[in-house]
Amino acid sequence: MHYSEAGLRENEYKALVETLGREPNECELLIMGVMWSEHCSYKSTKPLLSLFPTEGKSVVLGPGENAGIVDIGDGNGIAFKVESHNHPSAVAPFQGAATGVGGIIRDILALGARPIASLDGLFFGDPELQKTKNLSDGIVRGIGGYGNPVGVPTVGGKTFYDKSYTDNPLVNAMCLGHVKLDQIISSQTALPGQAVVLLGSKTGRDGIAGAAFASIELSEDTKSSRPNIQIGDPFVEKLLIEACLELKEKGLIVSMQDMGAAGITSSSSEIAAKSGVGMIMYFDRVPLRETGMEPWEIALSESQERMLMIVEFENVSHVMSIAEKWDLDAAVIGEVIEGNDYIIKDGETIVVDLPATLIGSDCPSPDWESSVPSDLAEKWNFSVENIPFNNDLTPDLRDLISSPNLREKKWIYEQYDQMVQLNTVTGPGNNDISVLRIKGSEKLVGVSMESDPWKCYLDPYRGGAETVARSIRALAVAGAEPLGMTNCLNYPSPEIPEQFWELSESVKGMAACCSELDCPVVSGNVSLYNETASQRILPTPLVGVVGLIRNEKEMLRCGCWKEGDHIFYVGLSDPSLSGSHYQMHKMGSPKGRPLIFNGQAESDFVARALGTARKGLARSGRAIAGGGLASALAKECISSGIGAEMKLNIPTRKDILLFGEGGPRAIYAVPSDKIVEFRHTWRGFPIVMLAKAGGKSLYIEGHLNIKVEELQKIWRQE
Repeated sequence: MHYSEAGLRENEYKALVETLGREPNECELLIMGVMWSEHCSYKSTKPLLSLFPTEGKSVVLGPGENAGIVDIGDGNGIAFKVESHNHPSAVAPFQGAATGVGGIIRDILALGARPIASLDGLFFGDPELQKTKNLSDGIVRGIGGYGNPVGVPTVGGKTFYDKSYTDNPLVNAMCLGHVKLDQIISSQTALPGQAVVLLGSKTGRDGIAGAAFASIELSEDTKSSRPNIQIGDPFVEKLLIEACLELKEKGLIVSMQDMGAAGITSSSSEIAAKSGVGMIMYFDRVPLRETGMEPWEIALSESQERMLMIVEFENVSHVMSIAEKWDLDAAVIGEVIEGNDYIIKDGETIVVDLPATLIGSDCPSPDWESSVPSDLAEKWNFSVENIPFNNDLTPDLRDLISSPNLREKKWIYEQYDQMVQLNTVTGPGNNDISVLRIKGSEKLVGVSMESDPWKCYLDPYRGGAETVARSIRALAVAGAEPLGMTNCLNYPSPEIPEQFWELSESVKGMAACCSELDCPVVSGNVSLYNETASQRILPTPLVGVVGLIRNEKEMLRCGCWKEGDHIFYVGLSDPSLSGSHYQMHKMGSPKGRPLIFNGQAESDFVARALGTARKGLARSGRAIAGGGLASALAKECISSGIGAEMKLNIPTRKDILLFGEGGPRAIYAVPSDKIVEFRHTWRGFPIVMLAKAGGKSLYIEGHLNIKVEELQKIWRQE
């Protein structure tokens, strides 16, 4: 076999031969081709990822484990991570999305955490095309078809439509879990003389080389890729969750790793390398569901619902009895040894003998070139005068809130079980964030998910910073102090210098915002080569931020203003139309340059927003995001069922003020007896009283007049 058939580049193959001091055999070559793929090695992005701040006062575990963990007090931790399942979902929407959910749940489980909530970031193509309808329908059914029976509620997410995702939809699955901080399981604690146990489903040929498949451009004929797709069984996963948690409670697990990309090889070699030990794996002991499987197939199978754990040999019989109780296959398939050798035996034959530390690391960096896109000046060539101003903005608001990106996504979330486990305080719908109870504690956990591809396309640095800031603003307004972030970096090929520049600048912008707002990155995922021969996706970083609400009294909800409440607008009066939903509605393509990131203003906003929520100074609050101020006002009217009448005495072109995006801004509904203290809290920050809540219409003198009932029907597509 030629090294290129295994997915290795010439320089990678030469480095492998030099390290081994010999030619690798075919099985070793296939393993290294997958383990040094982009999906497993992060070879293109490791230097960039080092820019993210990873330490903070609440960080218990940062990057390097199966997921990150933050401390929420009282001995409790929240484990969380987001991962992509883009290529599989493009070629087999239902199973691709379903196994994405299953995989991220096992990442959380691997730390000894009970999975308590899922979110999903979905990016679909032209909504008018039948192809998009078929893909989106299959993906959403797959998420619900796995998440519902496995018993983990889907509590929120992000859905975004743009023609760039028509051939390459994105599915980013996020999961949160609850763990006692003194019961965390690590993948770095294996010792020589311990047993390697495989627990869960039998191993088959599904998903073989799936990691390598995720590291290349999609072919135009996606049917040819379907053998790479894994098949999931949520009912087995539910049993696996309970079995692993029982084993943890009884102190039987030394170390644990889920079997995701690259299957047994990835999970076992990662534990060995992280623990500083070697391993011998016995493939004739692996429970198989298909006959005649070659060692390389067993090594790289991505069959679902499997966990690899390290246990003391003296506890093996106890582990087996618990596996039998939960009707799961279990087998000792290896042992931990001294040194750095990773050995696979098929019967008495050694088929793989590689350094454990080599397998998951040491891949030569590609050192991709980076160059500023030649059309950047043309992208930025935009003046608001390009959009003719019309005083009557009512038709524009109607069009925006009925657009696929801004209207209600009930058709999606009604397919998900949001309330299983009974911990969901706020779920999907007209909420800025999702909020969860933690059993045995008065504290609540808030989580927000955001992405802003149009702005990242125009200016990846500013767009990346805005993406992070937008997620943190929503948490702060709700009263949640940000504790940590996970992200999924979805991009096309890094081999094109202009595209690698976009990726690099996005990360720099995100890192700058994380540093300024003290929000460390504790986990994440990179997904590259999201393109076909005819189309590439927009640069699409997605972030999930977890925050802490100290108690329910300090939580500020949105969409619940009452008659007579005073409506305040906080924030600058000159947002940007560049890359906004309004501009896309008017022009059909993003143009201009988004607002520059202002770290001081963002920090100031977060502190004041947290103070507002914690002191109970407002009845309702909403961070301003997609669709601008007008969209935020409309959503408040829709949820509360109450209108507002106002004048806008602000010297800014009214469509810019109402539909512009970017920067730290929010609207609040404040009861009369809280106005003085509310104003005091926001003193020194731009603040305007817009109106009083009341009536049956959203009315802005000279510019907008629409009944609340009509807004509700338009947004809900009734």
